[in-house]
Amino acid sequence: MTTEHSFILTLSCADRPGIVHAVSGFLFERGANILDSAQFGDRYTGEFFMRVHFQQIGGDPGEQKLRADFGTLAETFGMRWQLHDANVKPRVLIMVSKIGHCLNDLLFRHRTGQLPIEIAAIVSNHKDFYQLAASYNVPFHHFPLAAGAPESAKAAQEAKIIEIVDAEAIDLVVLARYMQILSPALCKRLEGRAINIHHSFLPSFKGAKPYYQAFDRGVKLIGATAHYVTGDLDEGPIIEQEVERVDHGMDPEQLTAIGRDVECVTLARAVKWHVEHRIVLNGHKTVVFR
Repeated sequence: MTTEHSFILTLSCADRPGIVHAVSGFLFERGANILDSAQFGDRYTGEFFMRVHFQQIGGDPGEQKLRADFGTLAETFGMRWQLHDANVKPRVLIMVSKIGHCLNDLLFRHRTGQLPIEIAAIVSNHKDFYQLAASYNVPFHHFPLAAGAPESAKAAQEAKIIEIVDAEAIDLVVLARYMQILSPALCKRLEGRAINIHHSFLPSFKGAKPYYQAFDRGVKLIGATAHYVTGDLDEGPIIEQEVERVDHGMDPEQLTAIGRDVECVTLARAVKWHVEHRIVLNGHKTVVFR
């Protein structure tokens, strides 16, 4: 390991005096330089959250030694914690159906260095974007699932997805307008490492063509929500939300275009914050150290 190896530590625990002092002292004793640090105390739950990005500049003990030593400190405070190598780009699997704006946006942001990730594969239940995937040199896997397919077919299709997740050592799954509901078993397996995007500010407009439904109702505000996937459909912890004002002069196609732009931005932020280890779960909510 180099003398400039950097890590990101995230933690949460019951709030009490001395946590910041203990963590910073621990790092100082091991020759670490704190590059940035953020913390939050939730006065409603009594929980404390912290993210520390630090660099080893002298006497680097190595990641395994750091983990072992910090585990002792963490036990003292009852911490839930994670230590990440800041130089390792998380491996991402993107899942998509027949609407590709979010997929295209993520691929472009990755290509231009805006997202510190490795896109290991794309999975789709349709063939529409295999050429787009090829243009970015990303493996494309077509796992079809017919409308109204029996549960056995869905289980077989999800088994193939799990094979990709395991074989490619996937750290994060991104549902970039993947229009299939994941089974409770798959949601549980991907807990805390699967992000979905949907049109959250159109809660009354479910099903097909939500922006057309919104047009018929004359909405003045549209938006999107990125959230972690759970077994409760669209009820997972919210990571990011964005909105855009619209008016009576816009037709359904314009609303759809605006909505898709908002979805792209919202999802990209959520992915970026996740892979930069800026998100800590707070029950059914999230703390995001932007």
